[in-house]
Amino acid sequence: MLHEMSIGGMLFSPFVVLVPLAFILAAITRGVLHYTGLRRYIWKKAWFDVAVFVCCLAAIVYLFGN
Repeated sequence: MLHEMSIGGMLFSPFVVLVPLAFILAAITRGVLHYTGLRRYIWKKAWFDVAVFVCCLAAIVYLFGN
């Protein structure tokens, strides 16, 4: 289960660490799709990027949540 982290007496959500990690993973996925040329087949690129970020965040929360 995810718990708050105490840094200097302040409580931080675990998402402070998980969201940047998901963003990096989504950026790598976006770069791979651009490099392979598969990105041109995506109709709405911004919505696809948001969906990839949400899926990466969900996967990271699932993996590190236990």
